[in-house]
Amino acid sequence: MFLRVLKDSFARQSRRKLLTAATLALATAVATATLSVALDVGDRLAREFRSLGANLLVTPQADTLPLEIGGVDYRPVDDGAYLPEAELGKLKTIFWRNNIIGFAPFLDVPITIGQASPVGGSDSSERRATLIGTWYRHNVQIPNDGGTFSTGVSATNPYWSIQGRWFGDGAPECVVGAALARRAGITVGQTITLRAGDKTLQPKVVGVVSSGGQEDDAVLAPLVLAQQLSNRPGSYRRLLVSALTKPEDAFSQRDPHTMTSEEYDRWYCSPYISSISHQMQEQIPTVQVRAIRQVAEGEGRILSRVGSLMWLVTIAALLGAALAVAATAGTTVLERTAEIGLMKALGARRAMVGAFFLGEQWLLALLGGTVGYVVGLGLARFLGERVFGISPEIRPILLPVVLGVAAAVATIGSIVPLRRLIKLDPAVVLRGE
Repeated sequence: MFLRVLKDSFARQSRRKLLTAATLALATAVATATLSVALDVGDRLAREFRSLGANLLVTPQADTLPLEIGGVDYRPVDDGAYLPEAELGKLKTIFWRNNIIGFAPFLDVPITIGQASPVGGSDSSERRATLIGTWYRHNVQIPNDGGTFSTGVSATNPYWSIQGRWFGDGAPECVVGAALARRAGITVGQTITLRAGDKTLQPKVVGVVSSGGQEDDAVLAPLVLAQQLSNRPGSYRRLLVSALTKPEDAFSQRDPHTMTSEEYDRWYCSPYISSISHQMQEQIPTVQVRAIRQVAEGEGRILSRVGSLMWLVTIAALLGAALAVAATAGTTVLERTAEIGLMKALGARRAMVGAFFLGEQWLLALLGGTVGYVVGLGLARFLGERVFGISPEIRPILLPVVLGVAAAVATIGSIVPLRRLIKLDPAVVLRGE
């Protein structure tokens, strides 16, 4: 009997029902599109930010006290303690190891540069500079795993432009910063002489690099060459790490020592930059890990604003749908006052009348939500490709979420008409008053 009444109601008021379903479909389409894009674009933007440089700096814990002004660390990097290269594989054993997308050790060595012609003739002119030893693309052994991880400045600083090619890790090759190459007249293909104390190397210049930083005035070479010149085998001075993180909030900035066990577990299992730093220090206790605040805070602001914009659009669409449902539901109650009064006079209880009315709205929500989900996937693809340059992944898990949202919107929009319907006095209605 209940289903028969619903069927008759849809048959007699099909136009208004279709209007309500279309309103819900439009709202759920917007919700599906924004949620699909938001779920993918956060990770995509985070990876794009990682192409702009590392967001974590690792230095020896035994270094001098930090001197940080305005988020920029002015602590000297040329003097102090050194760290063992062999422990770097431990970074890929932390809880958020998959969020560590790259790291590169650095060892700075003061040198003097003497040029040599391609056939070996030396040039008497010498120039003071810095040799920066690092990895370009180096395989690191992961402890207790048996696998390797390829990393270096190719992962942490992919935006550096190179004229020529990068050096091979372990090969007697180097690249020269663009500013230094211009001043010293160094070109690709030359062999230069690098002196540090009583040690000398003659690597071949295979590229000229432009980074926009201190590297433009330095010579970059494989880490092993810098270790030879500085007589520090197996050591490095500082480490840049590129990690995928979520934007910081008030909770992430709390001191973990003041947290309860539940709060600590939630903080530890969230990819905050502070929790990832903490896990890195757990694996390598001799280091101090600090966020490069200017990078991390800028990323956090942009990601938060993009997320807020997506939620604002979604909430506005759902609010508009709720108002439209309220309008059509109110009109339905006014038009069917006599029918509802007769149902109550024949013994229908308030719960039955309310269930009949909400049943209509939920069926419309099911129809509109399904159509909206399909349309929203197409809209998400369009927005993702046109605005963010990506095609969002299809997530079937969003379908029950969208249907639930549609049902909630239909219910919220029906609250006021439903209250009026339940309070309706059948005697007054049947008398025509």
